[in-house]
Amino acid sequence: MRIQQAVHTWRHTLTTLRPRRSESQTADRRRATVNRRPPAAVWLAVLLVVSTAAVLAAQSPLGPKATPEETRVYEAFRDWMTRQPRDIQAADDDVVYGKYAEELRRQGKSAQEADATVASLKAIGDRAEIERWNRILTSPKPFFNKGPNAFVVEMVKGVKPGRSLDVGMGQGRNTIYLAQQGWASVGFDPADRAVAAAEAEAKSLGVSITTRVAKAEEFDWGESQWDLIVLSYVGAREVTDQVTRSLKPGGMVVVEAFHRDATKSHPIGGAVVFDTNELLKVFPALRVVRYEDTTAVGDFGLEKTRVVRLAAVKP
Repeated sequence: MRIQQAVHTWRHTLTTLRPRRSESQTADRRRATVNRRPPAAVWLAVLLVVSTAAVLAAQSPLGPKATPEETRVYEAFRDWMTRQPRDIQAADDDVVYGKYAEELRRQGKSAQEADATVASLKAIGDRAEIERWNRILTSPKPFFNKGPNAFVVEMVKGVKPGRSLDVGMGQGRNTIYLAQQGWASVGFDPADRAVAAAEAEAKSLGVSITTRVAKAEEFDWGESQWDLIVLSYVGAREVTDQVTRSLKPGGMVVVEAFHRDATKSHPIGGAVVFDTNELLKVFPALRVVRYEDTTAVGDFGLEKTRVVRLAAVKP
């Protein structure tokens, strides 16, 4: 997996960067199955977040946190990348690094300094992006909708619960909601502290979820496994094959993302930005049952903008 894809693949953000693929290690599958607990248990839930995050950090294949200097280098690259045209955002690593080295030299860096910065970016991989999303998703003052996605809620209304998969689950807003509705709810995300927070929240609410700290290429999607797959502000193009193969016949994928018009006011990760009617073509083997191109408050950024929504079923 390429360096530009870190958040590009996962969710809306002000970037389109992709990390290098890391080796899969022992699966970090967690199950939070508990009885209902009184409000006084909140401090135990906090302790659970801390302890679980420590375990996940030790076992995760994602590597240690980025250092402050690595974060600085990465953030500068990240900012530059969000302002590049679509063809650069989608280009191979060599092209992207070459363009960035040119930009650094234009800014007055020597060729040696530019090469050193590119080498540092290659070494950083996805660690800085994962740490960024850990901070965002566990922030005490979040700038995203902490409740379930409204389109997901609408599309599962009246649907018999089965097995659901929340791709890029974050802090578990959709994973937990689906569990509350009776689904056998599974989610995965590379942001380990966010996943730990989801487990703690599920525990405090007395619901059962199954989670894993993983990226899309590390997760075992299976074949004909899922009655529902949720892609809420995460990449869809990159997982077309996995979604199509792993849905059960009659299973449904539900997608919400940004229309390209939304990028006129803010830079947004290319994986969750779609041109007019483009989303209709992402899952050609599935039957589209609903498509929307509308103005609404985006779940990330919490601003009124243009969004696209899709629900499609496997024949």
